[in-house]
Amino acid sequence: MPMNITHEIFGHTKEAQPVDIFTLSSPAGLTLKVCSYGATITELHTPDRKGDTADVTLGFANLGPYLGAHPSLGCVVGRVANRIANARFRLNKKEYQLHPNNGGHSLHGGKVGLGRRVWKSQQTKVNGVPAVEFTYHSPDMEEGYPGTVDFKAIYLMPDNHTIRLIMEARTDYPTPVNLTNHAYFNFHGAGNGNILDHELTIHADHYTPVDASLIPTGEILSVHETPMDFTHPTAIGTRIAQVPGGYDHNYVLRTGDDPLHPAARLTEATSGRAMEVWTTQPGVQLYTGNFLDGSVTGIGGAYEKHGGLCLETQHFPNAVHHGHFPSIILHPGQHYHHIAEYRFPKLV
Repeated sequence: MPMNITHEIFGHTKEAQPVDIFTLSSPAGLTLKVCSYGATITELHTPDRKGDTADVTLGFANLGPYLGAHPSLGCVVGRVANRIANARFRLNKKEYQLHPNNGGHSLHGGKVGLGRRVWKSQQTKVNGVPAVEFTYHSPDMEEGYPGTVDFKAIYLMPDNHTIRLIMEARTDYPTPVNLTNHAYFNFHGAGNGNILDHELTIHADHYTPVDASLIPTGEILSVHETPMDFTHPTAIGTRIAQVPGGYDHNYVLRTGDDPLHPAARLTEATSGRAMEVWTTQPGVQLYTGNFLDGSVTGIGGAYEKHGGLCLETQHFPNAVHHGHFPSIILHPGQHYHHIAEYRFPKLV
C-alpha cells in the first residue's frame, strides 16, 4: 500500500474562510493530520510496540479552539519563531517596532503570526512522493516586518516511518525569517500524563543561556556537567528542578558536511515509542510545556504542566541582536529552505 492522502473541510473562520484538513497515512500505522490554519499539525498517530496506535501530539479535534487562545499547538510559527528582545530590531540603519506579545518582547511572529493565518493549500508531489503544500503571502510590514515574503510549508512521508516538513521563504526586501514547527509530543498519548519520564538525547555540546525573561544573553556555553546536558539519553525529569521554570532553551547542534543532521532522539519506555528529529538548521529549542496549566483541553483531555514537549528546529532566538549568532536575515534572491524530519523507527 502506498502512502495515502485524504482531504476534508475542517471548518470556517469568523470571516467565513474555509480551512482544509488533510490526513496522510502510511501502511506502517503512521497517520498525520495537518490543516491550513497555521499549516498546523493537529494529530499524529503512531503505534506502540504492541501495534496499538495513539495520538502523540497535542491538538484539537475541530477548528474552533485554534481560533482562540492556545499555546501555538502544532503550528508553523514566524515570520520569526521564538523571542526578539524588546519587540524591536535594527536593519539597514532603520529600527522596526514589532508587537510586544510576551512581556514586552515579541514571540513567534507577534500578535497574529503565521500560526494564526489561513494558508492556501493543495495536494502536490515532491520527487514523485504525494505531499500537502501550504502557501502564505505576507505583505510588506505585516506585524511590523519589512518586505513582502512568500512562505511555503510542505508535509510528506518520504517513507513509511518518516514525516518531512519543508519550510521555504522568498522576499523582495531584506527581512528576518526564522520558521519552526511548534508541535508538542507526548508518547503516552495526548492528554495522558506528562513527559518527565521520556528520555531525551540532544546532539549538542553547547546551548544559549537566557535571562529571567527567556531572552538569550548572547553567550554560548557548554552543557557538560550542567542540568542542560542531554548528550546521553536522560529522563527529562531527572534535573528539571535545577532549571528555573523548566527547559525553554536553544541548543547549538553539531553540524557536519551533510546539510541534514540529527538534532534529537526522544524515547518512552512503556510504549516503546521513539522519534528522531533531523534538520538542516543550526539549533533546536527544547521546551517542556512549562506554561501548560490544564486550562487548555484538547484531544485526550486537559493539557497539564509538562503535558508535552517541543523540539523546535530553528536558528537561534534573538539572533537579530547578536551578530555572532548565525544570521536570520533573508535577502532578495536568496531561498530560505528548512527541512525538519521526524523519524519513527520500526519497533521490535
